[in-house]
Amino acid sequence: MTTTPKTSVPTRALGATGPAVSALGLGCMGMSALYGEADRAESIATVHAALDAGVTLLDTGDFYGMGHNELLINEALRTAPAAARERALTSVKFGALRTVEGGFTGYDGRPAAVKNFAAYSLQRLGTDHIDVYRIARVDPDVPIEETVGAIAELVEAGHVRHIGLSEVGADTLRRAAAVAPIADLQIEYSLISRSIEEKILPTARELGIGVTAYGVLSRGLISGHFTRDRELAAGDFRGFSPRFQGDNLRHNLDLVDRLRAVAEAKGVTVAQTAIAWVLAQGQDIVPLIGARRRDRLAEALGALDVTLDAADLAAIEEAVPADAAAGARYPEAQMAHLDSEH
Repeated sequence: MTTTPKTSVPTRALGATGPAVSALGLGCMGMSALYGEADRAESIATVHAALDAGVTLLDTGDFYGMGHNELLINEALRTAPAAARERALTSVKFGALRTVEGGFTGYDGRPAAVKNFAAYSLQRLGTDHIDVYRIARVDPDVPIEETVGAIAELVEAGHVRHIGLSEVGADTLRRAAAVAPIADLQIEYSLISRSIEEKILPTARELGIGVTAYGVLSRGLISGHFTRDRELAAGDFRGFSPRFQGDNLRHNLDLVDRLRAVAEAKGVTVAQTAIAWVLAQGQDIVPLIGARRRDRLAEALGALDVTLDAADLAAIEEAVPADAAAGARYPEAQMAHLDSEH
């Protein structure tokens, strides 16, 4: 059974210095890249439906489809009702270097590059400011202090409202926070991706930094909709992801079957249970939902009405223990770019 929210989406503070945002954000990457073809009209309709439901946080990256995603968000906001458009907040990642063929060749966190990326994003988004701005991955050749300092200058100039970070470890988080106020850390966090719990999450909480959690359904793996025989489109990231390969996939979908039993006992869906689990980990965590269609969005929003008591949480933990997943969350080459994993 899919539940839909009875009330408007509640808000959560994005850290001690960030804005109030909807308790669920909309991750827009899949509307432009990495999961095969998306329907543009349905994508825009999904953004509109999210805004209408009370979702205020729209997450994107300037390298999602090489600017395609920012242009799509621009169109969605231009065609949305004025009240919804005014409530919308944009969270933008930058820094990834791409090839014409779509490959990734590294990250650029130099101050001049930061300001160049921002200028292009502002133009594509059709706005005079970005609400939260963050480098997608730490540039190993540029101290994080320099990258954050450049964003701080954009804040001072009024082009950016808040500074964020993405996939950084506890030490980097401390160094960045010593330069300027950090609103949030965007990082993967789900039932099967829990490495932040040991050091990163406690450090963020100590520093008053919120968490925007992406991958809460592990790219659809724990959504309850992914099947063992599913054929992926050419270029779909999951075709290269270790967790979706061979024995790893079979093992991980066995975990989903165990989670399904818990969900069905509560009369909710697997996806709603997985999202509700992340919501229950703290008021300082805002899950990002990567819905590309209105039906998936409606299902995700239904998680807001799922209350997990101590017995529910224990049952979920028993079904999917920490570190139970098989396979790394990215291929080896991409894992090497994650400061959060070092």
